[in-house]
Amino acid sequence: MLIFTTIFKAFPAMKPFTTCLWFDGNAEEAAGFYVSVFKNSKMGEVQRNSTDNPGGKKNSVLLVNFTLNGQQFMALNGGPNFKFNKAVSFVVHCETQDEIDYYWEKLIANGGQPVQCGWLKDRFGLSWQIVPANLGKLIAGANSAKVMTALMQMIKFNIAELEAASQ
Repeated sequence: MLIFTTIFKAFPAMKPFTTCLWFDGNAEEAAGFYVSVFKNSKMGEVQRNSTDNPGGKKNSVLLVNFTLNGQQFMALNGGPNFKFNKAVSFVVHCETQDEIDYYWEKLIANGGQPVQCGWLKDRFGLSWQIVPANLGKLIAGANSAKVMTALMQMIKFNIAELEAASQ
């Protein structure tokens, strides 16, 4: 109960939705990494454990507030009980191939893994989808079957190839 009381006292003036990400001792490292990848991002308040608890020892980092491009997040060092999986992912909509390449390379660096169809897992285990901003339009177009065939063969998306398949 102390953890939840601390969480809500730490961030009383947040926007209506804040995504809380559960980590096992590396919340501050992960928040710093994500802030370094995304523009218009910043670290916020860091809360420390007031006592020993399942998420960490007294004075270790409990919560890290951070913002990625205007979206607020909270990284919680909650302990080893829960791990990320593909049931939840973050979608990054990219206008250009350079943006896709940038986010792809940054997020798989130092132990991340490419998956398929624009998906990857970063080194902390969080799933991301790095997609062209016009993907929905391409999939809904007259040649959607050709676009889907091209898309299913890709690991990292190639905008030019997807647009060519839509013609």
